[in-house]
Amino acid sequence: MLEVTALSHFYGKHQALADVALGIGKGEIVAILGANGAGKSTLLKSIAGLIKPAPGATINFEGQSIGELPAHLIVERGIALVPEGRGVFGELTVAENLQLGAYPARARASEADRLAGILQLFPRLAERMTQAVRTMSGGEQQMVAIGRALMSNPLLLLLDEPSLGLSPLLSREVFRALAQIRSSGLSVLLVEQNARASLDIADRVYLIESGRNAGSGAAAAMKNDPEIQRAYLGKARAVSSPH
Repeated sequence: MLEVTALSHFYGKHQALADVALGIGKGEIVAILGANGAGKSTLLKSIAGLIKPAPGATINFEGQSIGELPAHLIVERGIALVPEGRGVFGELTVAENLQLGAYPARARASEADRLAGILQLFPRLAERMTQAVRTMSGGEQQMVAIGRALMSNPLLLLLDEPSLGLSPLLSREVFRALAQIRSSGLSVLLVEQNARASLDIADRVYLIESGRNAGSGAAAAMKNDPEIQRAYLGKARAVSSPH
């Protein structure tokens, strides 16, 4: 579905990404793990068309190149980004935020059905449709942000730190929803600080270190890798007792 090769990006003289490659298939959840500043958000923004990669990169989606398209046309192709920090319109109501998500032409015919599905996915939103989003909790705002992205009728959902700043309870609710989203056939590319939660729902994982590919594999295998456990899951390497 999505194939990225040789993706590099510079902020001035600083190289944020260097020849990164990844792929995601239909109905997969793929997680990207890496330390802060590794280039994960830059990767998602490049795919979404918010920033332009350096020459030589290829970004193909559904068999067509999208690397040169502006962001709004990438949304029309079926890619939606939920950015870090959510990016909701705080003065607007829940209903108005969700309606904005249905702006792309690909979403208009199925707007009512998609709204019904989102309110089933996030029942809290059904109770707050007339509430200004700025008055809601961080977790509820994240639900609005994900719901708004889903209203665009995407084939691929890009999520940047969806659990950032959320309570454990609301974080679990968000990840429960992501697992349900996958069952509908939607693909998800996930950047998330909570590596344990990511590995629990992901099919595959890419590691990004200092802007470069540093490994990849099945999520189930990654969970049992001692190096992954030490680096991302907070598990210290076992120390042999001296004899």
